[in-house]
Amino acid sequence: MRVIRVERFGGPEVLVAVDAPEPVAEDGQVMIEVAAVDVIFVETSIRGGWGEEFFDVRPPYVPGGAVAGTVVSAGAGVEAGWVGRRVAARVGVKDGAGGGYAERVAVPAGRLAEVPEGLGLAEAAALLHDGPTALALLEQNGIRPGERVLILAAGGGMGVLLVQLARAAGARVVAAARGGAKLELARKLGADVAVDYTGPGWAGRVVEATGGAGPDLVLDGAGGRIGREAFEITAPGGRFSAHGAPGGGFTEIDPAEAGRRGITVRGIQHVQLVPAERDRLIGRALAEAAAGRLTPVIGRTFPLERAADAHAAIESRAVVGKTLLLP
Repeated sequence: MRVIRVERFGGPEVLVAVDAPEPVAEDGQVMIEVAAVDVIFVETSIRGGWGEEFFDVRPPYVPGGAVAGTVVSAGAGVEAGWVGRRVAARVGVKDGAGGGYAERVAVPAGRLAEVPEGLGLAEAAALLHDGPTALALLEQNGIRPGERVLILAAGGGMGVLLVQLARAAGARVVAAARGGAKLELARKLGADVAVDYTGPGWAGRVVEATGGAGPDLVLDGAGGRIGREAFEITAPGGRFSAHGAPGGGFTEIDPAEAGRRGITVRGIQHVQLVPAERDRLIGRALAEAAAGRLTPVIGRTFPLERAADAHAAIESRAVVGKTLLLP
């Protein structure tokens, strides 16, 4: 069986295709023939050696935290009826083992979510990371109709979901992203205004788009300098979610400054969901997508053996929406 392994921390070239022993569905597990693997930005950062304080991952390891496919066998204690079903599952990454960049994976049956009829396996995989996180952010921040919501990294996998969800909640959505293709997509998905945050004066344009008041809520999937500039224009009494780090780390916010301005700040720790809550939100995301109310956008797909190219594409910010591996 082929897997992709990170032999050492470094650039995309450290992702190497190797032969590995065939997994076995042990007691309480099933084996999944993988059809699609979600690839997310944070996996590229971990591969590069970032985030040791957040993620207990050391080489050699198989990356990948989410797959979709078909159950091909079941271990003892698992209902035989799972065999043949289309499923999606979060998978674990640990030293020397684990993740989903593989042709087949063995996972506990308790982690399975059945993929609803009418939803493709690629679309299901695209929702496993970002779907529950996006839904949790909307629930935690309680968007009200008419509120002004700024979404950073609006052209990424989670950003496109947040644009749709905020719009459906009745918000006035300002989407900020990099480049014309991502801005065009954000408008198509329902953003009232789309702003390129790589240009000078972008924050001023957001203030203008919110009638001079600034956003009531910032959903910060960018971090770094961009996140900081967004915090500076957040309306007094507003809310700020610093959950993204591709811009150079999570946005650093002085609690005293936030307190003076009456801004409620949430961080990445607020979307570290317990398993039961994550399972609930995965099920909801899949159901919403199957019903046509939530659309994951898949920008690029790569064969498993080209995982290094997938990481390079994500790091270059060349992908609109999600990137998937298709074993």
